[in-house]
Amino acid sequence: MFYKKNPHGYKQAIPGVEMKTLVYGEKTLFTEFFLRKGYFLPKHSHPSEQTGYLVSGRLLLSIGNETFDAEPGDSWCVPGDVEHGAEVLEDSVALEVFSPVREDYLPDNLAK
Repeated sequence: MFYKKNPHGYKQAIPGVEMKTLVYGEKTLFTEFFLRKGYFLPKHSHPSEQTGYLVSGRLLLSIGNETFDAEPGDSWCVPGDVEHGAEVLEDSVALEVFSPVREDYLPDNLAK
């Protein structure tokens, strides 16, 4: 699978957070998130391990019982079923890989 960058296909995940799955395979899924300053990503968990990289902006990221001030170039890994969330301190772009694949993030499921 190959993805050619284009500005279309982003979906609102929750208020203040837009996302688009870029590519996926049998075992991993790669997603881009746009997060708007002043919004919160509520604490949640899911079975997939989640590895992320902050491209731009700033987040106050909580993973389990720890909180991190994430800045561009920082990265993280959230084990499956561990509660995590974020406060968006600046408009931000994050790239994240999920394994196993999150079925709800597959492009056909996002359109529903």
